[in-house]
Amino acid sequence: MNKKIKIGIILFIIIFIGGFFVYSQFYYHAEKTANDYINGTEDVNVSKMSKGLFLDGYGNDSAIIFYPGAKVEYTSYLPLLTNLASKGIDCYLVEMPFNLAFFGTNSADDIIDNSDYKHYFMAGHSLGGAMAGSYVNETDKDIDGLIYLSAHTPKGIDVPVLSIRGTNDGIINLEGYQEAKQLVKNNFTEIVIPGGNHAQFGYYGKQNGDGEATITAENQQNQSFNAIMKFVDYYT
Repeated sequence: MNKKIKIGIILFIIIFIGGFFVYSQFYYHAEKTANDYINGTEDVNVSKMSKGLFLDGYGNDSAIIFYPGAKVEYTSYLPLLTNLASKGIDCYLVEMPFNLAFFGTNSADDIIDNSDYKHYFMAGHSLGGAMAGSYVNETDKDIDGLIYLSAHTPKGIDVPVLSIRGTNDGIINLEGYQEAKQLVKNNFTEIVIPGGNHAQFGYYGKQNGDGEATITAENQQNQSFNAIMKFVDYYT
């Protein structure tokens, strides 16, 4: 390899790394509504763990491990998960490297290895949901179910699936979503929220390319909460 080629390769690597670093600095920040839950509530204790936050309610039987959407600050999902924890489903909210679940697909391993629940459910929003699905496909851990919030995985899923999306979602690839539905090998439950969009599963503001919601984020998350509670209760 001559000197010019070596220099070219080095420059490419430097530019690529620099470009990715700049790219990773631009993400959707959690709104105050979400950050107000960072210290927990009367019913839920929130504690820092090595890969995010642990939301500990009164339950000790079932846990949800949640992967955030791409380039979304992970604390944006605290209100929804706090509500679940307050009703007996403890939640692990994973902080992904660079806010991209691509780089933390196996984060659930450490959580499961260092806890002792009878039932584990993987969950995630958008890219986080896709990576949660990939984890379910590849892990040897015992997972009771998978919860998608505006997400899908283009591979067969062996565990029961709950899929929640909004009618006004402008981000999800509906063609890919419909194809993925056919690949679920176990029970598939779909909840379509009228007026809901992509971003309102969390509190991080409007997302570029998304549709306009005609319901509030609180309404959309309350409907999601009810569906998740029923799903977890049925499979535990």
